[in-house]
Amino acid sequence: MTKTITFVILAGVTGAILGGGGSFLLTGSSNTAQPQEEKPLYWVAPMDPTYRRDQPGKSPMGMELVAVFDSGQEDLSGKGIVSISPVVENNLGVRTGEVELGPFKSSIRTVGYVRFDEDKLIHMHPRIEGWIEELNVKTEGEFINNGQPIYSIYSPELVSAQEELLLVMDRQNQRLRLVQSAEERLLALQVPQSLIDRVKSEKKVFRNVTVYAPQGGLVAELGVREGQFVQPGNPILSIGVLDEVWVIAEVFERQVSLVSEGDPVTMTLDYLPGRTWQGVVDFIYPTLDADTRTVAVRLRFSNPDQELKPNMFAQITIQHSEENELALLVPNESIIRTGIQDKVVIAMGEGKFKSVNVALGRRGDSKTEILQGLRAGDRVVTSAHFLIDSESSITSDFLRMAPREELPMNHSEHEGMNLIDDSEQEKMNAMDHSEHQQMNADESAMPAAPAPAAHNH
Repeated sequence: MTKTITFVILAGVTGAILGGGGSFLLTGSSNTAQPQEEKPLYWVAPMDPTYRRDQPGKSPMGMELVAVFDSGQEDLSGKGIVSISPVVENNLGVRTGEVELGPFKSSIRTVGYVRFDEDKLIHMHPRIEGWIEELNVKTEGEFINNGQPIYSIYSPELVSAQEELLLVMDRQNQRLRLVQSAEERLLALQVPQSLIDRVKSEKKVFRNVTVYAPQGGLVAELGVREGQFVQPGNPILSIGVLDEVWVIAEVFERQVSLVSEGDPVTMTLDYLPGRTWQGVVDFIYPTLDADTRTVAVRLRFSNPDQELKPNMFAQITIQHSEENELALLVPNESIIRTGIQDKVVIAMGEGKFKSVNVALGRRGDSKTEILQGLRAGDRVVTSAHFLIDSESSITSDFLRMAPREELPMNHSEHEGMNLIDDSEQEKMNAMDHSEHQQMNADESAMPAAPAPAAHNH
Protein backbone atom coordinates (compact mmCIF):
# COMPACT_ATOMS: atom_id res chain seq x y z
CA MET A 1 0.00 0.00 0.00
CA THR A 2 2.85 2.37 0.92
CA LYS A 3 4.71 1.62 -2.32
CA THR A 4 1.60 2.34 -4.33
CA ILE A 5 1.12 5.76 -2.64
CA THR A 6 4.80 6.64 -3.20
CA PHE A 7 4.54 5.77 -6.90
CA VAL A 8 1.44 7.89 -7.33
CA ILE A 9 3.15 10.92 -5.68
CA LEU A 10 6.28 10.54 -7.84
CA ALA A 11 4.14 10.23 -10.90
CA GLY A 12 2.25 13.41 -9.98
CA VAL A 13 5.44 15.34 -9.38
CA THR A 14 6.91 14.11 -12.66
CA GLY A 15 3.78 15.15 -14.51
CA ALA A 16 3.88 18.59 -12.93
CA ILE A 17 7.50 19.01 -13.91
CA LEU A 18 6.80 17.90 -17.45
CA GLY A 19 3.76 20.13 -17.62
CA GLY A 20 5.80 23.03 -16.37
CA GLY A 21 8.52 22.19 -18.82
CA GLY A 22 6.00 22.13 -21.59
CA SER A 23 4.67 25.42 -20.52
CA PHE A 24 8.22 26.80 -20.40
CA LEU A 25 8.87 25.57 -23.89
CA LEU A 26 5.78 27.36 -25.10
CA THR A 27 6.83 30.61 -23.58
CA GLY A 28 10.57 30.21 -23.56
CA SER A 29 11.06 32.05 -26.82
CA SER A 30 9.42 35.22 -25.43
CA ASN A 31 11.26 35.04 -22.10
CA THR A 32 14.64 34.92 -23.77
CA ALA A 33 13.91 38.33 -25.33
CA GLN A 34 13.25 40.00 -21.93
CA PRO A 35 16.12 42.00 -20.38
CA GLN A 36 17.96 40.73 -17.38
CA GLU A 37 16.86 41.78 -13.92
CA GLU A 38 17.99 45.34 -13.19
CA LYS A 39 20.44 45.79 -10.33
CA PRO A 40 19.88 48.52 -7.74
CA LEU A 41 22.20 51.51 -7.74
CA TYR A 42 22.03 51.81 -3.95
CA TRP A 43 19.64 51.48 -1.02
CA VAL A 44 18.09 54.43 0.79
CA ALA A 45 15.99 54.92 3.93
CA PRO A 46 12.28 55.43 3.18
CA MET A 47 11.98 58.38 5.61
CA ASP A 48 15.45 59.91 5.07
CA PRO A 49 16.67 60.11 1.44
CA THR A 50 20.14 61.22 2.60
CA TYR A 51 20.76 57.86 4.33
CA ARG A 52 22.34 55.62 1.61
CA ARG A 53 23.96 52.20 1.71
CA ASP A 54 25.54 49.90 -0.88
CA GLN A 55 23.65 46.83 0.33
CA PRO A 56 20.27 46.00 1.85
CA GLY A 57 19.71 46.62 5.52
CA LYS A 58 17.73 48.68 7.97
CA SER A 59 17.56 52.42 8.49
CA PRO A 60 18.28 54.08 11.87
CA MET A 61 14.50 54.05 12.37
CA GLY A 62 14.39 50.27 11.97
CA MET A 63 12.77 50.27 8.52
CA GLU A 64 13.96 48.21 5.57
CA LEU A 65 16.08 50.17 3.08
CA VAL A 66 14.52 50.80 -0.33
CA ALA A 67 16.39 49.87 -3.50
CA VAL A 68 17.03 52.65 -6.03
CA PHE A 69 17.17 51.69 -9.70
CA ASP A 70 18.37 53.62 -12.71
CA SER A 71 15.34 55.16 -14.43
CA GLY A 72 17.02 54.83 -17.80
CA GLN A 73 15.93 58.38 -18.79
CA GLU A 74 18.43 60.84 -20.14
CA ASP A 75 19.03 63.88 -17.92
CA LEU A 76 18.65 66.84 -20.26
CA SER A 77 19.84 69.51 -17.83
CA GLY A 78 22.34 67.81 -15.55
CA LYS A 79 21.75 66.52 -12.10
CA GLY A 80 18.84 67.15 -9.81
CA ILE A 81 15.81 66.26 -11.94
CA VAL A 82 13.03 64.41 -10.14
CA SER A 83 10.38 62.39 -11.97
CA ILE A 84 6.94 61.87 -10.43
CA SER A 85 4.12 59.75 -11.77
CA PRO A 86 0.81 61.55 -12.42
CA VAL A 87 -0.97 59.42 -9.82
CA VAL A 88 1.47 60.32 -7.05
CA GLU A 89 1.58 63.94 -8.17
CA ASN A 90 -2.15 64.10 -7.69
CA ASN A 91 -2.00 62.31 -4.33
CA LEU A 92 0.61 64.76 -3.03
CA GLY A 93 -1.43 67.73 -4.16
CA VAL A 94 1.34 69.25 -6.27
CA ARG A 95 0.28 72.69 -7.50
CA THR A 96 2.18 75.11 -9.70
CA GLY A 97 2.15 78.81 -10.42
CA GLU A 98 3.52 80.90 -13.28
CA VAL A 99 6.45 83.30 -13.07
CA GLU A 100 4.96 86.65 -14.08
CA LEU A 101 6.40 89.95 -15.25
CA GLY A 102 4.34 92.76 -13.76
CA PRO A 103 4.23 95.68 -11.31
CA PHE A 104 5.27 94.96 -7.75
CA LYS A 105 2.52 95.50 -5.17
CA SER A 106 2.60 95.25 -1.40
CA SER A 107 0.55 96.16 1.66
CA ILE A 108 2.08 97.08 4.99
CA ARG A 109 -0.13 96.69 8.03
CA THR A 110 0.94 98.61 11.10
CA VAL A 111 -0.38 100.92 13.82
CA GLY A 112 -0.22 104.65 14.42
CA TYR A 113 -1.34 107.52 16.63
CA VAL A 114 -3.33 110.60 15.66
CA ARG A 115 -1.47 113.91 16.08
CA PHE A 116 -2.12 117.57 15.45
CA ASP A 117 -1.09 118.97 12.10
CA GLU A 118 2.12 120.56 13.33
CA ASP A 119 2.25 122.84 10.30
CA LYS A 120 -0.73 124.63 11.83
CA LEU A 121 0.15 124.21 15.50
CA ILE A 122 0.90 127.58 17.14
CA HIS A 123 2.75 128.10 20.44
CA MET A 124 2.32 131.40 22.26
CA HIS A 125 5.16 132.79 24.44
CA PRO A 126 5.58 136.23 26.04
CA ARG A 127 8.37 138.52 24.87
CA ILE A 128 8.57 140.59 28.02
CA GLU A 129 8.46 140.02 31.75
CA GLY A 130 5.18 140.57 33.49
CA TRP A 131 2.19 139.22 35.34
CA ILE A 132 -0.89 137.53 33.89
CA GLU A 133 -3.65 139.83 35.07
CA GLU A 134 -6.51 138.05 33.29
CA LEU A 135 -6.70 134.63 31.61
CA ASN A 136 -9.66 134.04 29.31
CA VAL A 137 -8.82 130.36 28.62
CA LYS A 138 -9.25 128.16 31.64
CA THR A 139 -8.68 124.53 30.50
CA GLU A 140 -6.96 122.49 27.83
CA GLY A 141 -9.17 121.14 25.06
CA GLU A 142 -11.20 124.33 24.90
CA PHE A 143 -12.09 125.63 21.44
CA ILE A 144 -11.29 129.25 20.73
CA ASN A 145 -11.94 131.54 17.75
CA ASN A 146 -9.52 133.59 15.71
CA GLY A 147 -9.04 137.01 17.34
CA GLN A 148 -10.50 135.97 20.67
CA PRO A 149 -8.82 137.56 23.76
CA ILE A 150 -6.47 135.09 25.41
CA TYR A 151 -4.87 136.91 28.32
CA SER A 152 -3.99 140.37 29.64
CA ILE A 153 -0.51 141.10 30.96
CA TYR A 154 1.00 143.89 33.03
CA SER A 155 4.61 144.67 32.25
CA PRO A 156 6.61 147.75 33.23
CA GLU A 157 8.49 147.38 29.96
CA LEU A 158 5.27 147.74 27.96
CA VAL A 159 4.33 150.82 29.96
CA SER A 160 7.73 152.40 29.22
CA ALA A 161 7.35 151.61 25.51
CA GLN A 162 4.00 153.38 25.40
CA GLU A 163 5.40 156.41 27.22
CA GLU A 164 8.26 156.59 24.75
CA LEU A 165 5.79 156.69 21.88
CA LEU A 166 3.91 159.58 23.44
CA LEU A 167 7.17 161.40 24.13
CA VAL A 168 8.40 161.27 20.55
CA MET A 169 5.01 162.36 19.29
CA ASP A 170 5.41 165.69 21.18
CA ARG A 171 8.78 166.45 19.62
CA GLN A 172 9.03 168.43 16.42
CA ASN A 173 12.50 167.34 15.34
CA GLN A 174 12.69 163.97 13.53
CA ARG A 175 9.15 163.26 14.62
CA LEU A 176 8.19 160.79 11.91
CA ARG A 177 11.28 158.63 12.24
CA LEU A 178 11.10 158.47 16.03
CA VAL A 179 7.37 157.72 16.06
CA GLN A 180 7.84 154.94 13.56
CA SER A 181 10.63 153.41 15.65
CA ALA A 182 8.49 153.53 18.80
CA GLU A 183 5.57 151.83 17.03
CA GLU A 184 7.79 149.09 15.68
CA ARG A 185 9.09 148.40 19.18
CA LEU A 186 5.56 147.98 20.53
CA LEU A 187 4.66 145.64 17.68
CA ALA A 188 7.78 143.57 18.39
CA LEU A 189 6.60 143.21 21.97
CA GLN A 190 3.30 141.73 20.68
CA VAL A 191 1.26 144.84 21.39
CA PRO A 192 -1.77 144.82 19.06
CA GLN A 193 -1.96 147.53 16.39
CA SER A 194 -5.39 148.49 17.73
CA LEU A 195 -3.88 149.36 21.11
CA ILE A 196 -1.10 151.38 19.48
CA ASP A 197 -3.70 153.39 17.60
CA ARG A 198 -5.57 154.04 20.86
CA VAL A 199 -2.36 155.23 22.54
CA LYS A 200 -1.73 157.65 19.67
CA SER A 201 -5.29 158.91 19.49
CA GLU A 202 -6.05 159.12 23.19
CA LYS A 203 -2.46 160.04 24.14
CA LYS A 204 -2.45 157.94 27.27
CA VAL A 205 -0.70 154.84 28.57
CA PHE A 206 -2.61 151.59 29.17
CA ARG A 207 -1.48 149.56 32.14
CA ASN A 208 -2.57 146.12 30.88
CA VAL A 209 -2.09 144.84 27.38
CA THR A 210 -4.47 142.17 25.99
CA VAL A 211 -3.14 139.44 23.68
CA TYR A 212 -5.48 137.88 21.11
CA ALA A 213 -5.56 134.43 19.47
CA PRO A 214 -3.70 134.38 16.15
CA GLN A 215 -5.93 131.53 14.88
CA GLY A 216 -8.93 129.49 15.92
CA GLY A 217 -8.66 125.92 17.09
CA LEU A 218 -8.24 123.64 20.05
CA VAL A 219 -6.16 124.58 23.08
CA ALA A 220 -3.60 121.79 23.05
CA GLU A 221 -1.52 122.97 26.00
CA LEU A 222 -2.11 125.56 28.72
CA GLY A 223 0.94 126.47 30.80
CA VAL A 224 -0.11 129.47 32.91
CA ARG A 225 -2.71 130.62 35.43
CA GLU A 226 -3.99 134.04 36.43
CA GLY A 227 -1.54 136.06 38.50
CA GLN A 228 1.45 134.00 37.35
CA PHE A 229 4.70 135.78 36.62
CA VAL A 230 6.03 134.97 33.16
CA GLN A 231 9.26 135.63 31.34
CA PRO A 232 10.29 135.47 27.69
CA GLY A 233 10.29 131.82 26.59
CA ASN A 234 7.68 130.60 29.08
CA PRO A 235 4.90 128.66 27.26
CA ILE A 236 1.51 130.32 27.56
CA LEU A 237 -0.55 127.92 25.45
CA SER A 238 -0.64 126.01 22.14
CA ILE A 239 -3.42 126.15 19.56
CA GLY A 240 -3.98 123.34 17.08
CA VAL A 241 -6.53 122.73 14.34
CA LEU A 242 -8.38 119.47 13.62
CA ASP A 243 -9.55 120.08 10.05
CA GLU A 244 -6.58 118.00 8.98
CA VAL A 245 -4.53 115.68 11.18
CA TRP A 246 -1.32 113.73 11.08
CA VAL A 247 -0.96 110.05 11.94
CA ILE A 248 2.49 108.85 12.94
CA ALA A 249 2.90 105.20 11.99
CA GLU A 250 5.81 102.87 12.66
CA VAL A 251 7.27 100.70 9.90
CA PHE A 252 9.80 97.95 10.49
CA GLU A 253 13.27 98.38 9.13
CA ARG A 254 12.89 95.66 6.52
CA GLN A 255 9.70 97.28 5.16
CA VAL A 256 10.99 100.83 4.72
CA SER A 257 11.91 100.20 1.09
CA LEU A 258 8.27 99.28 0.39
CA VAL A 259 6.97 102.75 1.35
CA SER A 260 7.09 105.87 -0.81
CA GLU A 261 5.74 109.36 -0.36
CA GLY A 262 2.31 109.67 -1.94
CA ASP A 263 1.30 106.02 -1.35
CA PRO A 264 -2.40 105.67 -0.49
CA VAL A 265 -3.25 104.72 3.09
CA THR A 266 -6.36 103.19 4.66
CA MET A 267 -7.05 103.74 8.35
CA THR A 268 -9.57 102.22 10.78
CA LEU A 269 -10.25 102.92 14.45
CA ASP A 270 -11.74 100.70 17.12
CA TYR A 271 -14.09 103.35 18.45
CA LEU A 272 -15.80 103.67 15.05
CA PRO A 273 -16.00 100.10 13.68
CA GLY A 274 -16.89 99.75 10.04
CA ARG A 275 -15.67 103.20 9.04
CA THR A 276 -12.46 103.84 7.12
CA TRP A 277 -10.42 106.95 6.36
CA GLN A 278 -8.34 107.48 3.24
CA GLY A 279 -5.04 109.36 3.39
CA VAL A 280 -1.56 109.52 1.90
CA VAL A 281 2.03 109.08 3.01
CA ASP A 282 3.27 112.62 3.61
CA PHE A 283 6.81 112.12 4.88
CA ILE A 284 9.23 109.32 5.79
CA TYR A 285 11.49 110.27 8.68
CA PRO A 286 15.20 109.76 7.96
CA THR A 287 16.13 108.24 11.34
CA LEU A 288 15.63 104.79 12.85
CA ASP A 289 14.49 104.15 16.40
CA ALA A 290 17.26 102.10 17.99
CA ASP A 291 14.94 100.51 20.56
CA THR A 292 12.07 99.38 18.33
CA ARG A 293 14.04 99.13 15.04
CA THR A 294 11.29 101.03 13.27
CA VAL A 295 11.08 104.13 11.10
CA ALA A 296 8.37 106.72 11.69
CA VAL A 297 6.13 107.52 8.72
CA ARG A 298 3.91 110.60 8.72
CA LEU A 299 0.46 110.19 7.19
CA ARG A 300 -2.00 112.97 6.41
CA PHE A 301 -5.80 112.63 6.72
CA SER A 302 -8.64 115.03 6.17
CA ASN A 303 -10.89 115.46 9.24
CA PRO A 304 -13.77 117.77 8.33
CA ASP A 305 -16.15 116.44 10.99
CA GLN A 306 -13.32 116.42 13.59
CA GLU A 307 -14.01 112.84 14.67
CA LEU A 308 -10.31 112.09 14.69
CA LYS A 309 -8.91 113.19 18.03
CA PRO A 310 -5.24 113.57 18.97
CA ASN A 311 -3.57 110.49 20.53
CA MET A 312 -6.17 108.06 19.14
CA PHE A 313 -4.86 104.59 18.29
CA ALA A 314 -5.38 103.53 14.66
CA GLN A 315 -4.80 100.49 12.42
CA ILE A 316 -2.95 101.45 9.26
CA THR A 317 -2.62 99.76 5.85
CA ILE A 318 -0.16 101.33 3.41
CA GLN A 319 -0.69 100.33 -0.23
CA HIS A 320 2.43 100.39 -2.38
CA SER A 321 2.44 99.81 -6.13
CA GLU A 322 5.01 100.42 -8.86
CA GLU A 323 2.90 100.56 -12.00
CA ASN A 324 5.66 102.08 -14.11
CA GLU A 325 8.25 99.42 -13.29
CA LEU A 326 8.00 95.73 -14.14
CA ALA A 327 9.47 93.02 -11.93
CA LEU A 328 9.75 89.23 -12.10
CA LEU A 329 7.26 87.83 -9.57
CA VAL A 330 6.53 84.38 -8.13
CA PRO A 331 3.96 83.26 -5.52
CA ASN A 332 5.19 83.65 -1.94
CA GLU A 333 4.41 80.03 -1.11
CA SER A 334 6.80 78.77 -3.80
CA ILE A 335 9.89 80.08 -1.98
CA ILE A 336 12.00 77.60 -0.01
CA ARG A 337 14.13 79.47 2.55
CA THR A 338 17.05 77.47 3.90
CA GLY A 339 18.73 80.29 5.79
CA ILE A 340 21.72 80.29 3.44
CA GLN A 341 20.25 79.96 -0.04
CA ASP A 342 16.73 80.54 -1.32
CA LYS A 343 15.28 78.02 -3.75
CA VAL A 344 12.26 77.26 -5.90
CA VAL A 345 11.20 74.03 -7.62
CA ILE A 346 10.63 74.39 -11.37
CA ALA A 347 7.99 72.26 -13.09
CA MET A 348 9.65 71.13 -16.33
CA GLY A 349 6.65 69.24 -17.67
CA GLU A 350 5.89 65.54 -18.14
CA GLY A 351 6.23 64.93 -14.41
CA LYS A 352 9.78 66.32 -14.15
CA PHE A 353 10.84 68.82 -11.49
CA LYS A 354 14.09 70.48 -10.53
CA SER A 355 15.20 72.66 -7.61
CA VAL A 356 17.10 75.84 -8.52
CA ASN A 357 18.70 78.64 -6.51
CA VAL A 358 17.23 82.12 -6.83
CA ALA A 359 18.08 85.63 -5.64
CA LEU A 360 15.11 87.25 -3.91
CA GLY A 361 14.09 90.88 -3.91
CA ARG A 362 11.17 92.47 -2.12
CA ARG A 363 8.31 90.46 -0.64
CA GLY A 364 4.73 91.58 -1.24
CA ASP A 365 1.34 90.35 -0.07
CA SER A 366 1.16 87.39 -2.44
CA LYS A 367 4.18 87.81 -4.73
CA THR A 368 7.94 87.91 -4.21
CA GLU A 369 10.35 89.67 -6.53
CA ILE A 370 12.98 87.48 -8.21
CA LEU A 371 16.27 89.16 -9.09
CA GLN A 372 18.04 86.15 -10.58
CA GLY A 373 17.43 82.47 -11.36
CA LEU A 374 14.12 82.41 -13.26
CA ARG A 375 12.54 83.65 -16.46
CA ALA A 376 9.08 84.92 -17.24
CA GLY A 377 6.77 82.04 -18.20
CA ASP A 378 8.46 79.41 -16.03
CA ARG A 379 6.21 77.38 -13.75
CA VAL A 380 7.16 76.86 -10.12
CA VAL A 381 5.74 74.43 -7.56
CA THR A 382 3.68 76.07 -4.82
CA SER A 383 2.82 72.98 -2.73
CA ALA A 384 4.68 69.77 -1.86
CA HIS A 385 7.85 71.50 -3.05
CA PHE A 386 9.79 70.84 0.16
CA LEU A 387 9.61 67.09 -0.46
CA ILE A 388 10.59 67.49 -4.10
CA ASP A 389 13.48 69.78 -3.20
CA SER A 390 14.88 67.25 -0.72
CA GLU A 391 15.09 64.64 -3.46
CA SER A 392 16.37 67.05 -6.08
CA SER A 393 19.11 68.34 -3.77
CA ILE A 394 20.70 64.89 -3.43
CA THR A 395 20.42 64.21 -7.18
CA SER A 396 18.29 61.10 -6.90
CA ASP A 397 15.04 59.83 -8.30
CA PHE A 398 11.86 60.24 -6.32
CA LEU A 399 11.75 56.62 -5.12
CA ARG A 400 8.28 56.24 -3.76
CA MET A 401 6.88 58.35 -6.59
CA ALA A 402 8.09 56.12 -9.40
CA PRO A 403 5.23 54.72 -11.53
CA ARG A 404 4.44 51.05 -10.90
CA GLU A 405 2.92 49.65 -14.03
CA GLU A 406 2.59 46.14 -12.62
CA LEU A 407 0.02 47.29 -10.04
CA PRO A 408 -3.52 48.11 -11.15
CA MET A 409 -4.66 51.63 -10.37
CA ASN A 410 -6.94 51.41 -7.39
CA HIS A 411 -8.43 54.19 -5.34
CA SER A 412 -7.87 52.15 -2.16
CA GLU A 413 -4.10 52.03 -2.75
CA HIS A 414 -1.75 54.96 -2.18
CA GLU A 415 0.94 54.32 -4.73
CA GLY A 416 4.36 55.59 -3.76
CA MET A 417 3.33 56.40 -0.19
CA ASN A 418 3.33 52.85 1.28
CA LEU A 419 5.94 52.45 3.98
CA ILE A 420 6.36 48.68 3.27
CA ASP A 421 8.36 47.95 0.12
CA ASP A 422 8.12 44.91 -2.12
CA SER A 423 10.94 42.97 -0.44
CA GLU A 424 9.39 43.35 2.99
CA GLN A 425 6.00 42.34 1.61
CA GLU A 426 7.53 39.14 0.20
CA LYS A 427 9.02 38.39 3.61
CA MET A 428 5.66 38.84 5.25
CA ASN A 429 4.03 36.54 2.69
CA ALA A 430 6.74 33.93 3.27
CA MET A 431 6.20 34.14 6.99
CA ASP A 432 2.46 33.68 6.55
CA HIS A 433 3.03 30.63 4.27
CA SER A 434 5.46 29.01 6.72
CA GLU A 435 3.08 29.58 9.60
CA HIS A 436 0.30 27.99 7.58
CA GLN A 437 2.46 24.91 6.86
CA GLN A 438 3.38 24.65 10.53
CA MET A 439 -0.26 24.75 11.51
CA ASN A 440 -1.02 21.91 9.02
CA ALA A 441 1.85 19.84 10.39
CA ASP A 442 0.64 20.31 13.94
CA GLU A 443 -2.83 19.23 12.98
CA SER A 444 -1.53 16.06 11.26
CA ALA A 445 0.55 15.15 14.34
CA MET A 446 -2.41 15.29 16.66
CA PRO A 447 -3.88 11.83 17.55
CA ALA A 448 -7.08 10.95 15.84
CA ALA A 449 -10.19 11.14 17.93
CA PRO A 450 -11.63 7.70 18.84
CA ALA A 451 -14.54 6.55 16.77
CA PRO A 452 -17.84 6.55 18.56
CA ALA A 453 -18.80 3.21 19.92
CA ALA A 454 -21.42 1.33 18.03
CA HIS A 455 -24.68 0.86 19.84
CA ASN A 456 -26.38 -2.50 19.55
CA HIS A 457 -29.99 -2.21 19.14
